[in-house]
Amino acid sequence: MSEIAQRTLMVNGISMHLAEAGEGPAVVLLHGFPELAYSWRHQLTALAAAGYRAIAPDIRGHGRTDAPAEAEAYGMRTMMADITGLMDALEVAEAVVAGHDQGALLAWALAEAHPERVRAIAALGVPYHPRPPMPLTQALAAYRQGKFNVVTYFQQPHIPERELEADVRDTLLRVFAAQSGDADPDLVPTWLMGTPEGAGFLDALPKPDRLPYWLSEDDLSHYTAEYERSGFTGTLNRYRSIDADWSDLPELGTGTITQPAVYITGDMDSAYRLGTLEPMKAQLTELRAIVILPGCGHWTQQERPHEVNDQLIAFLNGLDRTR
Repeated sequence: MSEIAQRTLMVNGISMHLAEAGEGPAVVLLHGFPELAYSWRHQLTALAAAGYRAIAPDIRGHGRTDAPAEAEAYGMRTMMADITGLMDALEVAEAVVAGHDQGALLAWALAEAHPERVRAIAALGVPYHPRPPMPLTQALAAYRQGKFNVVTYFQQPHIPERELEADVRDTLLRVFAAQSGDADPDLVPTWLMGTPEGAGFLDALPKPDRLPYWLSEDDLSHYTAEYERSGFTGTLNRYRSIDADWSDLPELGTGTITQPAVYITGDMDSAYRLGTLEPMKAQLTELRAIVILPGCGHWTQQERPHEVNDQLIAFLNGLDRTR
């Protein structure tokens, strides 16, 4: 089995930590919130064993990668430059990009804005969305009046950090458990759709009496140690840049994505069950497969590593390697 190597590179003006394994065509793995490169631990070795070079960075603001203090440093244009800069540093001209949660949004943006660098795309959890008619927080203010919203809550300075960092282990356990496939199926819809405005992020998330089925004590300890060291400001700053992206990158979400693509999600993932896949189907010309994993929650590649590995490797093996 290939070993997972860890190293740090200077990329786009920041120090970026990454984990990598294997040799062959490159696959860049982008994590979400509140995750790390560690979230791809099951995929790194599986992809390496299948003949691929798997590369998983801690994206800007997370883990052992630098976390600039100002929210302006987390715009999508900068985040994309981090990944293309990483590819340059690794002498990777073109890669398959796989992303989960916020990492999926970054992967979709890269495929659209830098098609010459993205050979194909695998999105986990979050489907492709067309450009909204107004900045996201304005849309939420108009359509979610009187209700708590995660993105709106995260816009506040300092308050979310104080809540999330008061007990990092407890925060992570509540978030991981609530969005897991073995949670009460009504929990996340109630949290996202029925919590009143003014609530905290964790108010509607109960403290579980056991770990989710897919998370070990060692896993939770790793996440806890990393977020206790880094804090949450970096990952929250990504949410604080979303409205600026709407003005800065008006072309995103307005065309079609022509690279081969696969979408993998759980039928218990709120990103899937509270939304629609029709816009994605309409704007992807090479959507090879939509894979819905029964009983799987939001943490797709961690909850169902074997199924996700099989799907990713089948997708990769089906690509034209001469391209």
